[in-house]
Amino acid sequence: MSKGELENKISRLITQWEKDYLGRGSLTVKTDILRNMIIVSLKGVLTPAEKTVAATFEGMMSVKQIRATLVESGTDQLKEIMTDQFGIEVISFHTDISTQTGERLMIFIMQENVEATIA
Repeated sequence: MSKGELENKISRLITQWEKDYLGRGSLTVKTDILRNMIIVSLKGVLTPAEKTVAATFEGMMSVKQIRATLVESGTDQLKEIMTDQFGIEVISFHTDISTQTGERLMIFIMQENVEATIA
């Protein structure tokens, strides 16, 4: 499988996880494999209600905290998706969401250089 095909597969798997675990998926997902990192950019993750709530500082912080808690509660499943695809352990997982753009970034740090293992 080429790097592009693998990145596309990861995007589809993350979208399916979102639908199954969070109840809805983002509008677009783009995955990039770079050395030992899997970087997933998800756009259109906020609901209209969350966008409205995030108009104030308190609301923004509330949306960020709730979304972080939801995603963090599914971290084991996300790590399993990556480990299953590459056969390489996930060392750490980082995520954040922008309440201004509605974009979420997920970064998986793998134990080995994933990019070097792709044919």
